[in-house]
Amino acid sequence: MDLFLLAVAVSGISLSAPLIAATAAPALAIAFWRNAMAVGALTPFALLRHRAELAGLGLRRILLSAAAGTLLALHFALWLPSLHMTSVASSTALVTTTPIWTAILLRLRGHRPPALVKAGVVVAFLGVVLLTGVDLSLSPRALFGDALALGGGVAAAGYVLIGAEVRRTVSTTAYTYVCYATTSLLLLLVCLLSGSALAGYSGGTWLKLLLLTGAAQLLGHSLINRVVRNLGPSVTSTAILLETPGAALIAALWLGQTPPAAAYPALAVILAGLALVITGDRRRTG
Repeated sequence: MDLFLLAVAVSGISLSAPLIAATAAPALAIAFWRNAMAVGALTPFALLRHRAELAGLGLRRILLSAAAGTLLALHFALWLPSLHMTSVASSTALVTTTPIWTAILLRLRGHRPPALVKAGVVVAFLGVVLLTGVDLSLSPRALFGDALALGGGVAAAGYVLIGAEVRRTVSTTAYTYVCYATTSLLLLLVCLLSGSALAGYSGGTWLKLLLLTGAAQLLGHSLINRVVRNLGPSVTSTAILLETPGAALIAALWLGQTPPAAAYPALAVILAGLALVITGDRRRTG
C-alpha cells in the first residue's frame, strides 16, 4: 500500500512543472498559493479531527514540523528563481540531487546505508542526468542559478529527513498542517519583499492553482509525508527522481510538448535505481 501511495504521490508532483509552466502567475506566488490553499483545505480536518493532537504536540514536535516547513519554503524560494537564471536542464539535474544529500545527511547522523542503497541512488541520479543532460554554463548568472538549484536539493533532503522523524509520532494531517502553515507564512513574506503579485489573476489561472494544490501539494507532498514513516527517507527521496521523466511525459500528453528521446530509457534507469534502493533498504530493516 505504501508503494502504491508513493506512486500516486510521484504522479501528483509530476504535474507540478507542467502546471507551473501553464500558469500565468509569478513562480513564488504559485509556491505560496499552493501551500496556503492546502492549509485552507486541511483546516476543517485538522481542527475537527486532530484538535487534541495539535494541542498536545509539545514544543519539540512543533519546532521540528516548523523546521520542515522552513526547509520546504527554502526549497521553493531557491529552486523556482533558478529556473530563470540557468537552463531548465541544469536546474532540474541539480535540484534532484536530493537523495544524494539525504544519504550524506544520514551518514553524518551515524546511519550507514547498504551498498545496494548507495548504488541505487547513483543509478537513479544517472537516469536524471540521461534525461536532462549536462548543460552547465560558466556565466556568473548561470552559475548562481546552478548554486540556487543545488541549495534547493539540499533543502528538500532536510525536509524529507525531518518529516521522517516527526511522522514517527505525529499523524500526517497534524504534521502537514503545521509544516504547510509555516511554509505559507514564510513564502508570503518572500512574495511581499520581492514584490511578487499575489492577486489579479484570471479565472483560468486560479483554476490551475487549485489543480496544482490538489495534485502536487495535497496528493503529492502530503502522501510523501504519509509514506516516509514506513518507507524511510532513502526510498522516498529516490522515488522523487521520477518526477523528472513523469513531468516530461505529462507535458507531452497535456501540453503537446514532444518528450526527449531519452525520456523512456531514463525512466527505466531511474526505476532500476529505485528498485535497488528498495531492495537494499528492506534487507537492512529485514
